[in-house]
Amino acid sequence: MQIKTKLKIAIKTNFAIAVAAMALPAQAHFPLMGCWLEKELVVCEAGYSDGSTAVDYAVEMFDYDDNLIAKEVTDKRSIVEFVHPNEDFYLVFDSGHENPVEVDVVEISEK
Repeated sequence: MQIKTKLKIAIKTNFAIAVAAMALPAQAHFPLMGCWLEKELVVCEAGYSDGSTAVDYAVEMFDYDDNLIAKEVTDKRSIVEFVHPNEDFYLVFDSGHENPVEVDVVEISEK
């Protein structure tokens, strides 16, 4: 009887480990965005913490009064470019299923 109990425990434990291992690929990843200046442009690359790209996602540029200055869509390289507005601004990448990423102008420098 004791062997059957140990066998049942081992089977249940192995089953739990197998289920947990299958769930690993489904774990959440979060959005990222890095921005830099190139001449008169503000360039940003959007993506995810698991290394996947963010193609065809909107990135919005706002002034400090929360007025939309510009809206662009990432290209096939997950890159988006804005003409520098010559005023203070911040950029938002909202992937739709996580918290949006915000990058403030003071965080951006030349590459």
